[in-house]
Amino acid sequence: MMVTSLKDILAPYLSSRVDIDWTGNIPSCKIPVFTPGMVANSYFFGHPQWGKEYFLQSHRSQLFQDRWMMAMGSWDHKIVVDIGCGPGNVYATLGGSPKLLIGVDVSHGALEMAQEVGYVPILADAHNLPFINGFADVVVANATIHHCNDMGKVLAEAARIVRPGGILFTDQDPQVTAWNFKGLGLFLRDIRFPLYRLMRYKHYIAFDERTARHKTEIHNQRPGDGITPELYYQILNPLGFDVKLYPHNHNLGAEVLLGQLGKSSWRMRLSQKLSGMNPDAYSSAQSIMCIAKRLY
Repeated sequence: MMVTSLKDILAPYLSSRVDIDWTGNIPSCKIPVFTPGMVANSYFFGHPQWGKEYFLQSHRSQLFQDRWMMAMGSWDHKIVVDIGCGPGNVYATLGGSPKLLIGVDVSHGALEMAQEVGYVPILADAHNLPFINGFADVVVANATIHHCNDMGKVLAEAARIVRPGGILFTDQDPQVTAWNFKGLGLFLRDIRFPLYRLMRYKHYIAFDERTARHKTEIHNQRPGDGITPELYYQILNPLGFDVKLYPHNHNLGAEVLLGQLGKSSWRMRLSQKLSGMNPDAYSSAQSIMCIAKRLY
């Protein structure tokens, strides 16, 4: 029985200009500058304990599955590229039978875990994807864009590889206006982890793990940073995409596509109120889901 190599599987979709090392168990693109953010993401999501915990606990709920399935439908018989796939959470939750499922990440350890789930892995920079133009039926980036230095460039690169008629789908990147805490709201956010420790609260995370994960959140480390609706329109509309945005608070399924926001935690709502925000406003929703169809 002939075994198809990763090189044979990926070759039809790779740019001829890309320098790839095929000698290891994970194909690896040359990344000239491995930024501190890439180092942080590679370390945390590839960590044998923290990466596994992230895989088991994050983006694995029935609500997440319902929301995504309603937004995208089945992946069966489609070419899917998951940018920032990490250890493989999205496919482990959604399932299905894609024609090809490519996982892109900067973390070798995370890609090894994703490969076990069913991804065809490749280590590459999301700012400079190694693929040809317009070949993917579905491109997803779940909780990925804000982990990258240049969010606009990553969004444009993801869009570049979507075929006409295909879909670009992103979710769970923090909305700037929801996290722009001030005054007492900012103070409450800053003291929450010491309080969790004193209270032996379930949300307490050990200092080393919390610090490592915080370093990965490149555009969610301080108030006033994160993603905006305007960025999606500015990048995607000129590239031929019809863009639909759905702000939400993570705790809803398919209702998000009906314009419902859901409610954030009491901690988030209190911080927002103390910062002068209306927790029930669209601008206060924690994340933005983007469903963008390429028209041409």
